[in-house]
Amino acid sequence: MAGTSRHDREMEINAKRRLTACSDPVERLRLQCLARGSSGIKGLSRTFRIMDDDKSRSLDLKEFLKGLNDYGVLLEKEEAKDLFEKFDHDKSGTIDFDEFLVTLRPQMSKSRKEVVMQAFRKLDKTGDGVITIEDLRGVYNAKCHPKYQNGEWSEDQVFRTFLDNFDSPYDKDGKVTKEEFINYYCGVSASIDSDAYFILMMRNAWRL
Repeated sequence: MAGTSRHDREMEINAKRRLTACSDPVERLRLQCLARGSSGIKGLSRTFRIMDDDKSRSLDLKEFLKGLNDYGVLLEKEEAKDLFEKFDHDKSGTIDFDEFLVTLRPQMSKSRKEVVMQAFRKLDKTGDGVITIEDLRGVYNAKCHPKYQNGEWSEDQVFRTFLDNFDSPYDKDGKVTKEEFINYYCGVSASIDSDAYFILMMRNAWRL
């Protein structure tokens, strides 16, 4: 189960509406990502990761500006520079993009985080911190999917489509890391006000 499309639509409308009145650069970037739905922040994360050629997991200002531009984020250059400086805590001229993404994603309460991690652990059968098609075989019943039932898709195609829900729209690799799973549910969580409803939705969806 991914975030429902209804929640995504509500969140997109909400984020766009709040964007018009928002002046804080961090919040503006967060809202622009959320306006793309649950996987918006994860998509930005993937864009940055692709640009990180030396695998240093950090970005300089030029890479940061290019990443925002490639992802289609609309920020004035000065605004983007201010944003960069906010995240460049040690004034080294680079930002740690894991730290950047943790700050950017909407906060989840402790109880929400716990239920998300329960779902992740249930899906990650091998316990290696990554959910793959192999992990899903014993947990997710592909045979109930209408496209499997009508012969259009194989079992693996159903699994792959399921994993793609959590993956960035720009770089689907058929694997979902803990970070991607949390990023995804931070997006879903942002569209649901009630902790109790979010937890109930997760428990029902994953039979926790």
